[in-house]
Amino acid sequence: MDNRGFYALFIFLGSIAALFLIAPLFKLFWGVGAAGLTEAFGDTEILSSIALTMRTALAAVAFVALTGIPLAYLVARHDFPGKAALESLIDLPVMVPHTAAGIALLAAFGNGWVQRMGLDFVDSTTGIVAAMAFLSAPFLINGAKEGFKKVDVRYEHVARTLGAGRFGVFWRIALPGARQEILNGALMMWSRALGEFGAVVIIAYHPMVAPVLIYDRFNSYGLKYSAPVAAAMILVSVVVFILVRWLNNRSNRI
Repeated sequence: MDNRGFYALFIFLGSIAALFLIAPLFKLFWGVGAAGLTEAFGDTEILSSIALTMRTALAAVAFVALTGIPLAYLVARHDFPGKAALESLIDLPVMVPHTAAGIALLAAFGNGWVQRMGLDFVDSTTGIVAAMAFLSAPFLINGAKEGFKKVDVRYEHVARTLGAGRFGVFWRIALPGARQEILNGALMMWSRALGEFGAVVIIAYHPMVAPVLIYDRFNSYGLKYSAPVAAAMILVSVVVFILVRWLNNRSNRI
C-alpha cells in the first residue's frame, strides 16, 4: 500500500472514531438548544447539583493528591517486596464494576465506625467524595508515578550531597519535575470523578450530584427533562477543563 492509500485508510477509520465521539454530544446540544440550556442554568436544583458535583470531585482529587502522590513517589523510586502486588491493587478500582465498588465502600465505611468519628457516610458528601476518590484515584497516582520516573534520580542524589533533606529534595526537585504528569493525572481523575454514578448512587442518592440527578429525571420524566441537565453539566465541565488546560499551558510558557 502506497502513502496515499495508507493515509486514506487511516483518515477514513479516524473519521469514524471522531464521528462516534462527537455525534452524540452534537445531537444532545442540538436537541436541547439555547432555550433549553438557558432554562437549565436558571434551575436552582440543576445549579446546586452541578456545584455539588464540582466540589466533591475537587475534594476527591485533593484527598488523593495528599495521600496518593507520596505513595506514587515511593513506588517510582524504590523496589520492595510486594511492589508488583501493590501496583496491581492501585489499578484495581479501574476494573471493578462501579456498583460493586459502592457496595464494598458501604460495607467498609457505612457500618458505624465512621459515624463515631463524627462523619456521616450514607447520604452525605463524605460518601460521595469517597466513591469518587476510590474509583478515580488510579489516574492521579499512576500519572504521578510516571512523572517521578522521568525525573533523573541523580539530581536528587546531588541535592542530598549538598545538604538538602529528603523532604526538601522531594519538594524542590521531584515534585516540580513531575508537575506536568501530576496535573494531567489530576485533570483525568477530576474528569472521571465528575461522571461517577454507579458507586455514588449506592452510597448517596441524596444529596444529588449531577449524574444522579440526570438518572432521576430520566426515570421520572424521560429524555426531555434529563437532556438539559446532561447538556449543562457537560458544558460546565468542558469550560472548566479548557480553562485549567489554558492556565497550565500559559504557566509553562512563562
